[in-house]
Amino acid sequence: MLTILAIVLWGFSFVWTNDILQKDIPVFTFLFIRLALAGTLLFAFAKLTGKLQPIAKKDIKFLILMAFFEPFIYFIGETYGIKATNSAVLSAVIIATIPIVSLFVEKILYKVPYTAFKIFGTAITIPGIVMVIMKSGETTSVDHTYGIALLFLAVAGSIGYSSVVKKLSGNYNPLTITTYQFVIGSVFFLPFFLGWGLDGVNGTLLTREILVPLLSLAVLCSCLAFFCWVNAIKDLGMTKTNIFSALIPAVSALGAAMLGQEQITLMSVVGITVVTAGVIIAQKG
Repeated sequence: MLTILAIVLWGFSFVWTNDILQKDIPVFTFLFIRLALAGTLLFAFAKLTGKLQPIAKKDIKFLILMAFFEPFIYFIGETYGIKATNSAVLSAVIIATIPIVSLFVEKILYKVPYTAFKIFGTAITIPGIVMVIMKSGETTSVDHTYGIALLFLAVAGSIGYSSVVKKLSGNYNPLTITTYQFVIGSVFFLPFFLGWGLDGVNGTLLTREILVPLLSLAVLCSCLAFFCWVNAIKDLGMTKTNIFSALIPAVSALGAAMLGQEQITLMSVVGITVVTAGVIIAQKG
């Protein structure tokens, strides 16, 4: 149940992010506020519960590298990718390929062998992505193509993050890792907020149209979803948990349709289904 809750929240995160971007809130304004709020809440919770572990000096550089990959690189790629494509569904589909890319990284870094399932699952994922991308002929747009490239930058950031977390997870509990991820991440975003985000700090942020999705992203998608996810990894393991991430595009499509952000076409549905099936098959066994 915790895994499903995390997936539902992350599926809606694309919708809430797109909702904020459509209100012309500067990217670095709401990214910094989201991360700073999440980091503060997690730090307070970890301290109050006594779960925040001290960090060894030799691991500080790895924590900084982890936060550089995610949230810094990941959130820049994801947010600007959503902004350029103006599609929560397309963004979620591309982000859902993270487990597929992870398979290749595992092969290179950890010598995990390929299987017939991995090859076949990866192969059918590609046409699924193409179907979602081409659902309305938007691939002719330069901004659209640029947005897709940024989303794959987010995928790269997530893979780098996972590789560093794999190294840290043997020494620290998930809450400690997640807390420092957001605290250090907010520090990375601070100069950009001061340079390009201060103009966005005004009364608009306190309106219901902005405050609700912003708080939802900070409290639900950052704090609660990561809490659920790290517990799922602890109980199920990384591979079995990652399979559930294939459901994110379906949740995003449903959320976008419910909020009137996008019209879901038959090609979108088929593409999402193919990508979901490809990710699950690739991780089988």
